[in-house]
Amino acid sequence: MRRIRTKWGKNGKERSIADNASAAAFISWRIAQDALLELENEDYQTDSLNQRMDVVVEFVIFLAHLTDRITFETMSEEERQEFVVTMVKHLARMHQSSMEDIAGIKDYKDDFINLVNERMSDYSEMPFEEGEPSFVMRRYLGTKVQEVMGERHNKWIETQVLEINAPAAIKQLKKALDDLYKPAF
Repeated sequence: MRRIRTKWGKNGKERSIADNASAAAFISWRIAQDALLELENEDYQTDSLNQRMDVVVEFVIFLAHLTDRITFETMSEEERQEFVVTMVKHLARMHQSSMEDIAGIKDYKDDFINLVNERMSDYSEMPFEEGEPSFVMRRYLGTKVQEVMGERHNKWIETQVLEINAPAAIKQLKKALDDLYKPAF
């Protein structure tokens, strides 16, 4: 797992909700890319760039939902909504840019936002216990990644994501969110 920069510089500047949401989106994207690379390093083969992107998307949506749940305790409803909406808009732009490189120019944002809404709705029905995503949430992520990866890895990928990749991603996300809101001094 590569090191991801999660702290602001020491210039003492106060960061807006939008600044922090943008940084959280970038960090989440990197965490998702690392999760994909870890899967590939464990010999879970992807067959196309589209398939790789689909794995990244499942992880970033999971991380965006976790961000929403984590910030529930520390932000007002309005701040949290602004934070999560801004974060998802940044993720949609990153997805758009990546998909243009992979599959050509067209609008990919609508499909991405629709998938985000669908998954967020699904995740919102699952328990979030003592500041941690439940087994059910992590298993759902594993199931969605398994569906994207296809038949070749159907037997073990869900367990790999549930037990190894999701906990690592959660740990990185929590550290990043803590670091973003720490004073820069």
